[in-house]
Amino acid sequence: MSGTATPAGEKGSRVSEGPSGSKPEKTLSRRNIILYGTLIVVALYYLLPLYVMVVTSMKGMPEIRLGNIFAPPMEVTFEPWVKAWSEACTGLNCDGLSRGFLNSVQILVPSVILSIIIASVNGYALANWKFKGGELFFTILIVGAFIPYQVMIYPIVIMLREIGLYGSLTGLVIVHTIFGMPILTLLFRNYFASMPEELFKAARVDGAGFWQIYFRIMLPMSLPIFVVAIILQVTGIWNDFLFGVIFTKPDLYPMTVQLNNIVNSTQGVIEYNVNMAATILTGLVPLSVYFVSGKLFVRGIAAGAVKG
Repeated sequence: MSGTATPAGEKGSRVSEGPSGSKPEKTLSRRNIILYGTLIVVALYYLLPLYVMVVTSMKGMPEIRLGNIFAPPMEVTFEPWVKAWSEACTGLNCDGLSRGFLNSVQILVPSVILSIIIASVNGYALANWKFKGGELFFTILIVGAFIPYQVMIYPIVIMLREIGLYGSLTGLVIVHTIFGMPILTLLFRNYFASMPEELFKAARVDGAGFWQIYFRIMLPMSLPIFVVAIILQVTGIWNDFLFGVIFTKPDLYPMTVQLNNIVNSTQGVIEYNVNMAATILTGLVPLSVYFVSGKLFVRGIAAGAVKG
């Protein structure tokens, strides 16, 4: 056989040296104990109120009056949930959160779709199609994201009144679409700018136009950032109270405004179990979205922060 044989002494010395590299860290090292201990404390800090809300919503009022809010229910009842959904009084109406839920869905769906479609096209154009005044437009759009909402409420009220949309769900949809535009455009622009420029150039060489590149190349590769946009918009729009109470009327109040009316109602005895059940029902939609698409949210945020 050809080749140089390794001397036995040299081979033995290499074996005696053992594996190279850093020594594996112990599972119960001081660093891990501090790290995981901190994470557990933070998790308990956020989970404990949720636990109190859940167990309280499943108790009857006689058991709640005993005062032990951390104890699990001795007799589980879902009557507070039923009352919160269909019987609790929200001002003059006593039909619970059901009407507010339908209003919130009618506000949420078109607002999310419109804002994401427009912002994705804006971000795609700003990242890949350079045009005169593009940077100025982007700067103005981003500056608009830092203007406090309260400054623009009164002018928007006047504008919606003049076009006949004040106090309607359509007017509120327009408001949510406009206010979601700056941050979504920034996210989409950064994400599209992080894509390989060669893809765009190759498509241009092949004769693809603006919309062909957008639909055939950009969209199929943009699932993570779309998930981020959906989560941000669903959370912001569903949890909104200020715009809901200002730009709509009592019959069209979203779920958050209805919840506020239930919790702050002064009629009769305060039913803490009903209030807790109503709060959980109101937060189920954004919680569900987070649980379903949490990993994609982190991926999209990381990818969208590559370029500024």
